Amino acid sequence: MAAAGSAHWSSRFTFLMASGGFAVGLGTIWRFPYVTGENGGAAFVLVYLACAFGIGVPILIAELLIGRRGQGSPPSAMANLATASGRSPHWKVVGGMGLLAAYTIEIVYAVVVGWVLWYLFKAITTGFAGVDATIAEAEFAAVLDNNLGMLFWTLVGLTITGLIIYAGVKDGIERAVNVMMPLLFALLLGLAVYNYFAGGFDQAVQWLFTPDFSKIGFGTVLAAIGQAFFSIGVGMAGMMVYGSYLPKSISITHSVLIIVIADTGVALLAGLVIFPAVFHNGLDPAAGAGLIFQTLPVAFAQMPGGYLFSVLFFTMLSVAGITSMVGLVESVNAWLEDRFGMPRHKSALLVVGSVACFSVLSILSYNVLSQYNLGDRNFNDTMDFFSNQILLPLGGLFIAVFAGWGMHSSATRDELTSLTAGTYALWHFLIRFVVPPAVLVIFVMGIAD
Repeated sequence: MAAAGSAHWSSRFTFLMASGGFAVGLGTIWRFPYVTGENGGAAFVLVYLACAFGIGVPILIAELLIGRRGQGSPPSAMANLATASGRSPHWKVVGGMGLLAAYTIEIVYAVVVGWVLWYLFKAITTGFAGVDATIAEAEFAAVLDNNLGMLFWTLVGLTITGLIIYAGVKDGIERAVNVMMPLLFALLLGLAVYNYFAGGFDQAVQWLFTPDFSKIGFGTVLAAIGQAFFSIGVGMAGMMVYGSYLPKSISITHSVLIIVIADTGVALLAGLVIFPAVFHNGLDPAAGAGLIFQTLPVAFAQMPGGYLFSVLFFTMLSVAGITSMVGLVESVNAWLEDRFGMPRHKSALLVVGSVACFSVLSILSYNVLSQYNLGDRNFNDTMDFFSNQILLPLGGLFIAVFAGWGMHSSATRDELTSLTAGTYALWHFLIRFVVPPAVLVIFVMGIAD
């Protein structure tokens, strides 16, 4: 089977669907609405857009060009390019950090995807009929107490992901994303149109798109950059691996702009799917992580056509979760193929199987192990802090430094031939002088906070 660097996407459309699927996950659809709710609505959206395009886009361009030019798994790609530029091959550690981030995120993420699949089953079987706030809260608490149920649905999600990875780049990932991503976009658009007629749409638009600048503080910036990294998928090695499958004929910069615009569009569409139901039913838009699992079932129970809406909504969310898991698992899978020459079917089983084993710790941290903390954090909080507050920003920082200062400019220019001289100069300036200090400040302040 093909390892990283030896397989290639069949078309630009397929690459965009795969990369968009990796970027558009629960971080976009599940996390974005509740982080927006917690940080003041439209004011947060504006800061998020500035962070996504000012910091996320330059790093994502760098990550894809490193993957394509390095032609290998993230550590190999970094080592290859470092050697070619007369730098230390130890830059491969940065690629390893991305793999570690992907693996760490996957352990906790797989459980949340399991919740989504479980709620899809609930939507199909009950449609949340008769659910009020008390029942919704009790149902979610029951989910967090049911270890066998969480394990079952986590394994369902990992099995679907593993089967896609097992089948390979063309027969697995390409076929899956070419069906799943258009389905996701169609479901999102259809649900947003439904909300336009169902009520609460005007309030949602006003809340999302009318900025209150008094609510913008450093905490908002921290939340926005964290969301941009998590949502776009930088620093997780997945984009670097997908870049290694990218033919030279496909423009990296044009593709990145499409990916980020699509990701941002999906995030805002998700807000127009979620918040109208919240406002129309007098619920709390700042309900945090429980927005999807505790607040929305109450809205589904009260709205006309709530059964169909709930089924379509959790179908859409399940698709987003699976396509992101595919990118996370493929990054580690490609490394095993590249580093150890392991056949894809064996590496896929090893990655998915080991994630399943570690996910048990994540599941137990919601109940049995909740009192066992490292400092003031349980297992899930520790994994989240380690990946999102340490590995992702540091990975983004070092990728920017490597692309801006470690690689010869002739190499990066050769990968970005679609850019005019002025636009390339702007990217090179951002990746050298703007992105590293910005990410460093955010990293330090995030750790201090």
